[in-house]
Amino acid sequence: MLAVLLAGQVMASMDGSIVSVAARTIRDDLRADGAAVQLIVSGYLLTTGVLLVTCARLGDIVGHRRAFLAGLAWFTGASLACGLAPTAGVLVAARVAQAMGAALLTPQVFSLIQLYWDGPARRRAIGLYGMVLALGVALGQVIGGLVVGADLFGLSWRPVFLVNVPIGAVLLALGPRLLPDSRVRERPRLDLAGVAVLTVAMAALTVPLIFGQDNGWPAWSWVSLAGGAALLAAFGRHESRARHPLLDLGALRPAGVKPGLAACWIVMGCYTVFLLVLTLHLQSALGFSPLQAGLAFVPYTVGFGTLSLTWTRYPRRLRAALPVAGPVAFAAGAVLVALLHRDQWNPYAAAPLLLLAGAGHAAGYSPLIARITSLVEPRLASAVSALNSTGPMLAGVTAVAGLGSVYFAAPSSADGLLRVVAAVAALLAAGTASAWRAVRARQAPAAPAPG
Repeated sequence: MLAVLLAGQVMASMDGSIVSVAARTIRDDLRADGAAVQLIVSGYLLTTGVLLVTCARLGDIVGHRRAFLAGLAWFTGASLACGLAPTAGVLVAARVAQAMGAALLTPQVFSLIQLYWDGPARRRAIGLYGMVLALGVALGQVIGGLVVGADLFGLSWRPVFLVNVPIGAVLLALGPRLLPDSRVRERPRLDLAGVAVLTVAMAALTVPLIFGQDNGWPAWSWVSLAGGAALLAAFGRHESRARHPLLDLGALRPAGVKPGLAACWIVMGCYTVFLLVLTLHLQSALGFSPLQAGLAFVPYTVGFGTLSLTWTRYPRRLRAALPVAGPVAFAAGAVLVALLHRDQWNPYAAAPLLLLAGAGHAAGYSPLIARITSLVEPRLASAVSALNSTGPMLAGVTAVAGLGSVYFAAPSSADGLLRVVAAVAALLAAGTASAWRAVRARQAPAAPAPG
């Protein structure tokens, strides 16, 4: 069951970054203009961000298994359409469809983990979930570079999408047998007013964050951000009074949940911008190819994966300290990499620092999100899943938009890297403070999930 869920999650996570490596080849092959290429790369993130909360709630209504399988089927079919797209316009439309499938399947993964695992088994499942959530982004760059460079069967960039089709077909065959039916007797209604307000709010926030930087932050981007923030506040007021809320804010009431989620979002946002900026620096200043830049992050993925797989075996006191120590280790590794390797890359010296940063990232996320889920009632699983899916996405987009501008405004790539990493370290210090508040909060754990 967990293998099916995580395989679906890693496909969706990888497709957010795997296309970035193939963007230049796609542009040349389809003769796409800059706007089309930007939509092919960023339209996926925009669509998923807008739909995640609504799709998480749909899992409560139609059943998480049914929603996961429907999203997986849609994602697989859209991946085939992407791989066969004859024009840039068709590829843009297929990418939006692919993102719709990803938005439907991904929240169900975390919801099902919350509902059907408990205690140490849930902590192990969340460790694996956190690993594929973050590593999917890094692996997307490596696999994208390998696939495009290999030019499999003379198909150029198309296997980047087509690789999802056989994997999706296998998962669709296994899913009905292995995934439990989570339908409830009394299904909640879909809050259509909440869907409308939240959809417009998320679009108003994500569109300028994704496209504003490349267009010099025009006036419309600031108006859109302000309007999106106002609509998000209006959505919160509406949800607090709704009979069948789209996002049940009761999930935020237990002590420690809000600072814990904030710490998780900060860590994931810092990872996104650190990955981007260091990749840009390796390619633009040090002459790395996209594949070489992706492979440079292998030590980071090893550190992240190792701690994600082993932290549940640590003594209880050490597990409690990991969310606080993790962001500190992440910041130390990132700062040392920027200071020591901004002009010349020594893979043997950089590897242990990236290993430390990756382990710190895992320590700052997996143990804390596991603690959060233990504090929230199982009936609110979809709300926590929506917050855990949407928050890191918004944090990552915001970090890239804000700190990406800092990087590009610097006089050199090395200076930009140092400035961004300094800001990342400051943000991780705030994440450490939030994690401390979450860990210190006193709260009785929620009742175990049925079954």
